Amino acid sequence: MVTKTYTVAFEGVTARQVEVQCTLAAGLPAFSVVGLPDKAVSEAKERVRATLETLAIALPSKKITINLSPADLPKEGSHFDLPIAIALLAAIDAIPPDTAEGIVSLGELSLDGRIVEVSGALPAAMTAAEEGRTLLCAAASGPEAAWVGDCPVIAAKDVAAILRHFSGQAPIEPSRAGEVIQSAQHKCLRDVRGQERAKRALEIAAAGGHHLFLVGTPGSGKSMLAERLPGILPPMTPSEALETSMIHSVAGQIKEGGISRERPFQTPHHTASMAAIAGGGKGAKPGQMSLAHNGVLFLDELPEFPRNVLETLRQPIETGHIMVSRANAHVSYPCRFMLVAAANPCRCGYLTDPEQACARVPKCGQDYLGKVSGPLMDRFDMRLEVPPVGYQDLDLPATGDTSATIAERVAAVRAVQTVRYENQGTVRTNAECSGEILAQCATPDAEGRDLLHRFAEKMGLSARGYHRVLRVARTIADLDHSDCVRRPHIAEAVSYRLSLTREMS
Repeated sequence: MVTKTYTVAFEGVTARQVEVQCTLAAGLPAFSVVGLPDKAVSEAKERVRATLETLAIALPSKKITINLSPADLPKEGSHFDLPIAIALLAAIDAIPPDTAEGIVSLGELSLDGRIVEVSGALPAAMTAAEEGRTLLCAAASGPEAAWVGDCPVIAAKDVAAILRHFSGQAPIEPSRAGEVIQSAQHKCLRDVRGQERAKRALEIAAAGGHHLFLVGTPGSGKSMLAERLPGILPPMTPSEALETSMIHSVAGQIKEGGISRERPFQTPHHTASMAAIAGGGKGAKPGQMSLAHNGVLFLDELPEFPRNVLETLRQPIETGHIMVSRANAHVSYPCRFMLVAAANPCRCGYLTDPEQACARVPKCGQDYLGKVSGPLMDRFDMRLEVPPVGYQDLDLPATGDTSATIAERVAAVRAVQTVRYENQGTVRTNAECSGEILAQCATPDAEGRDLLHRFAEKMGLSARGYHRVLRVARTIADLDHSDCVRRPHIAEAVSYRLSLTREMS
């Protein structure tokens, strides 16, 4: 007789169902696991054996074979411990076999029978819901998996609790979804003295989801501005929160089952490797780009990043997903993020500061910002010079609106875009629209078109740059409560393409 239960194998954020089969046959006592297991899965038999001994359950003196089907799919991770134990317990009638067939389980076993939390409970629950099965997992993973409301989740502390549950002695209540993590107190934009143009650019970028490049001398407030971006971004919608949480679940970054509606803000150091940024390593795990999905990826000191790392950004910025290809894995991750970058104008940092003249003008700036390729620079919707701030300005009273006030305006513009792109597939913001959609919603009036054409001809604007100006102009028009893109909106959008960075690149 063959008993069956189910678990999952992860391919990116997708959890593929795996059938766990167990059979007991006559012959010399043995315990083998087949079906392309890795080392962690092969060692599961020892953890299962120790767990059963702790429960005073003797293994039958037969040849025990566990098959993980489909056999050509690589099986990696310690989460196969629990389903192997469930299949074996069903084979010896400790659990009803028909009950085991209705379960998708995952969890690592300790030698005393406790079930250890593993990553990926949320996508596993999605797969269980699609198949109409119950998810069985560690107690710590229950609140996370319960966010998938269509799937009953049984979260147990140990294998003994599972046996009592299925025997009816002590049924386990289905888990409830974890609490929504409340947003931390964000820093306010009024803390930034001066820099009104930079604050305006930050508001436009947040409202339309535009990529932004800040260039300025050391201490001008570039990082300070970027750190205040989360305080003006609207919270994620429920569908966006679930998409992002799926990635964070696979990466093991969801704590205590709580799912946050706050948009991710990833800030990798410039020494980060390509695998850290794009994804990779053992099992092709998601990188910083994917962890920033539906949020912000902030790259401070952009020219200091390795050239090959910067070039990996080009395709994901356009497509919204990245394919992580390794010798044993080809995984696609979503990564629709807002890229914000900051850089000094030259290596010494004072190219544009009249009080601290750079001795190698303009070659110092050309060499430094030249590390960022033209095609990557062209993908920034907005490029802004952040002027230096004198110490005298720090004693001036705070000016401008608070982050809360700006956040209200940004949320209102995002709501307008939600209605506008409701039936346009994956397009959610102005920064993502293109083709016919862009022509319908961002065609300027006659004066605006004339200004844009003259600018494109004079500056040699690429087709990509032309469309990015239109997208920014559409967002500016939305902030101005205008249905039509007019000349002033085009003029302001064009001003964010006229920057020192372009002249030196």
